[in-house]
Amino acid sequence: MNLRSCFAATVAVLILLAGAFSVTAAETESALEKSMSDTLDSWRDARFEQLFEQLAHRGKTSRETFVKKMRESTTRPACCWQKMENFKILNEKRTEATVYVKIGLEGTPGIAESTTREFKMTHQDGVWKMQLADVFSIAGVTGKKGGGTKRHTKKNSPYKNL
Repeated sequence: MNLRSCFAATVAVLILLAGAFSVTAAETESALEKSMSDTLDSWRDARFEQLFEQLAHRGKTSRETFVKKMRESTTRPACCWQKMENFKILNEKRTEATVYVKIGLEGTPGIAESTTREFKMTHQDGVWKMQLADVFSIAGVTGKKGGGTKRHTKKNSPYKNL
């Protein structure tokens, strides 16, 4: 084999490998994006038991508590193209990823109609999962007992009677 054909073969192999790596990156991106999209669809369709199973880092929150809090919230993801826009993977490891995305929202009177921010996702049981705390945050509920959002003031605060 002469030097020219050896060089040509090496270039061909490198091109094939580069193509394989770009396909792998696209597949990973679509897996993260699809997982987040499926999670938001479960939320939008009020399938809260299924949504609970799709979330990571649930802590001490029981399924029953989660479902109750989500039913009390009027906020839900928007439909169709407004559901997720500008999805970007910022960082990805084997079991963790950080994505940046704009999520469209409905049922948020007097509040923004979308949220654009970073989300941590965890790879568990062969699928990517959003964090329960992120869903609670977007829905406007807390993970603490008693639910809802409360305004805490210090005893001597000038704002306590407002």
